[in-house]
Amino acid sequence: MLLIRSLLFNVAFYLNLALWLVAAMVTLVLPHRFLLMVAQGWAWSSLWLMKVIVGTRYEIEGVENIPPGGIIMAAKHQSAWETFALVTVFRNPVYILKRELTWLPFFGWCLLKLRMIPVDRGARSRALQAVTRRARVELGQNGRQLMIFPEGTRRPAGAEPAYKYGVAHLYAELGVPCVPVALNAGLYWPRRSLIKRPGTIRVEILPPIAPGMDKMAFHALLQDQIETASNRLLAEGLAELARLGVSPPVSIRQEAQPSA
Repeated sequence: MLLIRSLLFNVAFYLNLALWLVAAMVTLVLPHRFLLMVAQGWAWSSLWLMKVIVGTRYEIEGVENIPPGGIIMAAKHQSAWETFALVTVFRNPVYILKRELTWLPFFGWCLLKLRMIPVDRGARSRALQAVTRRARVELGQNGRQLMIFPEGTRRPAGAEPAYKYGVAHLYAELGVPCVPVALNAGLYWPRRSLIKRPGTIRVEILPPIAPGMDKMAFHALLQDQIETASNRLLAEGLAELARLGVSPPVSIRQEAQPSA
């Protein structure tokens, strides 16, 4: 039954994406706020489909911790779920993403219209400088919320953290608060897996880290806050899956599972 529901959801998810992309094409000639409304509609409808078909709900706590104005939102990255679900939280988000996504027909055009920030991950320091320049404009002049995944790529739930220093560089250069975001989405929507699991995805938006810290101290604090909260959410999620009689993803090794 879990496999059948997962198959049905995957078909519905991509059909839904295709329909919203058609709507998005109409807005490409309009101001970008109209396309943002389409993106949020796609996110809400995708979350609804996952609830109805798979039985996966979600809870987001700590929205009151998001300060006004330009900020950095640094989130745990375990699955594709948070890439669209977190769009529903922000007023005007801007994502840092790999530039290859902007090469995709239709979808990539939308990313460019939304002024997302593509990064050439092979260029390293030059890429980081270009991202910093773009981010300074989007946050400073437009008051947007910069969404970054500090580990750079999806990591399995329970995996050892691998935080990169790009987020510390942006924190030091942009001079805005950084809001840590913890989650356990990888339990229910694992990377590179067809299976989607029922239960409750939990997201915690933690209190912001004020600007002005030493970069190394900030980097250590950010990782500690995100990982501590994410490990707690992971333990809660594993307990929930056990109550539902659903096996966790095979990528979660027994020794990597935090104790409840």
